[in-house]
Amino acid sequence: MPVFRPPLFSRVSRRRLLGAAGAFSLALGWGLAQSARAEERRSPTKVPIGVIGAGRIGSTVGKLWVEAGHPVMFASRHPEQLKDLVESLGPLAHAGSVAEAIAFGEVIFLAIPYGALPEFGRTYGPALKGKIVLDAGNAVPQRDGAAIAEEVEREGIGIVSQKYLPGTRLVRAFNTLNYRILAREANRPPPRLAIPIAGDDPGAVEMAAALVRDAGFDPVLVGKLAAARRFQRGQPGYGQAVSAEELKQKLSLSP
Repeated sequence: MPVFRPPLFSRVSRRRLLGAAGAFSLALGWGLAQSARAEERRSPTKVPIGVIGAGRIGSTVGKLWVEAGHPVMFASRHPEQLKDLVESLGPLAHAGSVAEAIAFGEVIFLAIPYGALPEFGRTYGPALKGKIVLDAGNAVPQRDGAAIAEEVEREGIGIVSQKYLPGTRLVRAFNTLNYRILAREANRPPPRLAIPIAGDDPGAVEMAAALVRDAGFDPVLVGKLAAARRFQRGQPGYGQAVSAEELKQKLSLSP
């Protein structure tokens, strides 16, 4: 019996169809893999965060992390006053004492007046050892005193913060912009607002960068803690509500 062979046009069309389907599958798989890798870079495993100093900066950034899915404990000298804040943010938000927030957080976000840093370090230093600490403080002479402001000008704020928080995996972050700008510009369409960061511990810097992305901004690594001087109060990187590319240009960083 003769074997039926489909017309040449049908065979060619079928091969093209199969080839196109294969190419689409490969492209889809590659796209999903790229998307997954991008998501991994964007968001770490949802880590518990202790926010110490639930004022304007602390509450604003902490709220953004809660909205990104991180459990957050807000702490202040009067945790009972945080009831309305945590109730408005839902079950991922908690209020507690400073000691409770340190125990709760895998990462600590420190947003206290800079003049309080020496005493804070003496009181809570042992509990903070080994913790990733994101330090958002600025030395303001009128508020924090001339002595510590002069120390920061002389040594650089990253070095001074590490001196008062020995043993922590310190990263400078979220100190350059007003809380209103952070609240308004978080998660804006690209290009997103840049947040400069600096730290000596690579793992802590990686975590800080991921948390900056989760808060809705683009991290710009300026360098090690000594380089945090470049975006402390009064320096070129301070107060720059710009994109990552623009901030890198202003600070002459590699693209």
